[in-house]
Amino acid sequence: MNLKEDVKAIIQRSDYEPMSVSDFQDELGLSSADSFRDLIKVLVELEQAGILTRTKQDRYQKKTSKKGLIRGTLSQNKKGFAFLRPDDKEMEDIFIPPTKINRAMDGDTVIVEVKKSRGDFRSGKVEGEVKSIENHSVKQVVGTFSEARHFGFVIPDDKRIMQDIFIPKGQDLGAVEGHKVLVQISKYSDGTNNPEGHISAILGHKNDPGVDILSIIYQHGIEIEFPEAVMKEAEAVPETIAPEEIEGRRDLRNDLTITIDGADAKDLDDAIALKKLPNGNTELTVSIADVSYYVKEGSALDQEAYNRATSVYLVDRVIPMIPHRLSNGICSLNPNVDRLTLSCRMEFDAQAKVEDYEIFDSVIHSNARMTYRAVNQIITDQDPNVRKQYQEIVPMLDLAKDLSQRLIDMRKQRGEIDFDIKEAKVVVNDEGIPQDVLTRERGEGERLIESFMLAANETVAEHFYKKEVPFIYRVHEQPKSDRLAQFFDFITNFGIMVKGTGEDIHPRTLQNISEEIAGRPEDMVISTMMLRSMQQAHYDADNLGHFGLAADYYTHFTSPIRRYPDLIVHRLIRKYLIEQSMDSKARQQWEDRLPEMAEHTSNRERRAIDAERDTDDLKKAEYMIQHIGDEFEGIISSVANFGMFVELPNTIEGLVNMQNMTDDYYRFDERQMALIGERKAQVYRIGDTVKVKVIHVDVDERQIDFQIVGMPIDLGGHRDRKARGTTIQAKTKGKQFDNKKKDKKKRKQRKGKNARKREKSGNTDYKPFYKSKKVKNKARKKKK
Repeated sequence: MNLKEDVKAIIQRSDYEPMSVSDFQDELGLSSADSFRDLIKVLVELEQAGILTRTKQDRYQKKTSKKGLIRGTLSQNKKGFAFLRPDDKEMEDIFIPPTKINRAMDGDTVIVEVKKSRGDFRSGKVEGEVKSIENHSVKQVVGTFSEARHFGFVIPDDKRIMQDIFIPKGQDLGAVEGHKVLVQISKYSDGTNNPEGHISAILGHKNDPGVDILSIIYQHGIEIEFPEAVMKEAEAVPETIAPEEIEGRRDLRNDLTITIDGADAKDLDDAIALKKLPNGNTELTVSIADVSYYVKEGSALDQEAYNRATSVYLVDRVIPMIPHRLSNGICSLNPNVDRLTLSCRMEFDAQAKVEDYEIFDSVIHSNARMTYRAVNQIITDQDPNVRKQYQEIVPMLDLAKDLSQRLIDMRKQRGEIDFDIKEAKVVVNDEGIPQDVLTRERGEGERLIESFMLAANETVAEHFYKKEVPFIYRVHEQPKSDRLAQFFDFITNFGIMVKGTGEDIHPRTLQNISEEIAGRPEDMVISTMMLRSMQQAHYDADNLGHFGLAADYYTHFTSPIRRYPDLIVHRLIRKYLIEQSMDSKARQQWEDRLPEMAEHTSNRERRAIDAERDTDDLKKAEYMIQHIGDEFEGIISSVANFGMFVELPNTIEGLVNMQNMTDDYYRFDERQMALIGERKAQVYRIGDTVKVKVIHVDVDERQIDFQIVGMPIDLGGHRDRKARGTTIQAKTKGKQFDNKKKDKKKRKQRKGKNARKREKSGNTDYKPFYKSKKVKNKARKKKK
């Protein structure tokens, strides 16, 4: 039973009247002291979320939209507008115009008043205004320092932060013009002055090699160095396994065991072993590094790992969750050494159904460190030389290929949606200069390991779900009905009809659509729109299933070196199955802690994804500087009322601005997701192939601009912007990129001019430089 959902169902009834705690108890049939405590906890949560309010008679009244005050988190766009993500997850996001943000910043917890409705309140089609800021999320800012005579200011890298940060005299740490700096905000804007702060670190000059990525790391609040206490604990961990540490573990050292990973991977956390059983079934043993043995609960290592929650993989570096001494050393399943592991051994029948399984602690001795490339040469290319080189391992790999295919077929039969999304790999030199942008290959070797890890994750999740114990799951909820309805409406343009409203849909329905469109011209457009209708996977203490995998039970068990939720799963396996130390008190503690841990690790995962995306976009923009004027063939990946985005085969995406589509007047058709010419009826829709030319690159904005080949450029558009100037210098070896805009220079000059005026008048406060005529006239009248 999900108590919170049951309470919300009661208060959302149209005939709901304010109820007391005892009323809720009677309605829900609760009688025990534990259930009373849980009910109070849920009511307090709903009260804090702004869904309920408590009356003087201690009754819980539903907050209505009459006053239109909604609490939530502000999500700001770099174009100036924002959305409120309400605390009430049932509500849709609320649009906040740029003029109604009222000094709030991205991530702030705010109270928003609904100002204008375009439809039903619960549909989310409303506009709001920030009325108050309950909690500031932005504590530090990364940006470029600019000097004035008696003070400085920092222009934030994050374009969602619209205000420059004032740096008082003596608070600049010696920074000079052009330095990338880290600013700690000490005073937030009060409506007249800009935010104020002090510089806590100088990252380097903005043109120094590596400073660009370093800035992104700090911008997302990601820590690079480990605290001294953490490093001391890591240094104390032995580099080899003592004989007494093996006692009590299942000894798998004589089993033929291998790791398969990318050629550049150093943190090997999974190994596999397979054999054919006498009954014809296949036995697969997935052994995972026993990180929980070394990272003890509550230790400095554990606290830091929890804070980071995930390793971050950037273009030219990895920021690990645990120190390299562990992640690349004693925890990594390196070949020809003993390693402590947790293993999931599964027996599969001919249909790839798990007939039996075991979960236990073990010790292994990896016989070989295989790369995906070598495995693909063996099982896909059947390369005789490579097969001879690994002749002892080849029979097991052939068996693995057979089992992997059966697992893929099984998941497909139950309805798994396989989005074969291209992933970019940016190749940089030692100075961080991009040399090429490639797409990562996903061959049979990659799919083989993916299939085996999925099987282990599902088996572990199902085991603990059926034990009815506190646990953490990886969940993917089904798409929201309104998004599905919009998608179903969209695909009718291609003659595809789906029965139902999207309220309750099986993933097989979407899989059938994918199969129906395979090979058709509209394959790309429909797949893209289907993907955008999906919700984001996350961690949860409740088992909500995994829609995309069509799995009833799913968790993350296989990567504890780089993901904290996997470490939680290992810790729970140890407590439940190995130590058998989970008493009722410990269970209650875990039940109380897991929801917060799930939310924290989900947020950290999103932070890492954002940092990885920002780094990729930056290097893609730098790479395309050398291709200004070059022509490419690409696919329209998105369409909006301001233009369309075109994706090249190597995943680089650029914008074709509507103002540069000069051969006709185009209108945006939201239903068809297309731009349609009024006179010639030329149609550009998602999935169409177009030929484009690179006409402009803005590295600061990480934006690439394309023009349709053969379409004359608008004289008032990019040609004018080019005249204003984006100076791009690309030198040979050791080249640095300088992407300054003249209008930014003028802005700085204007600020300097105003600063000198303030100095003469004795006023050195840093205030907004632009005032309307109305404000100026009002000031003059007051002076008179």
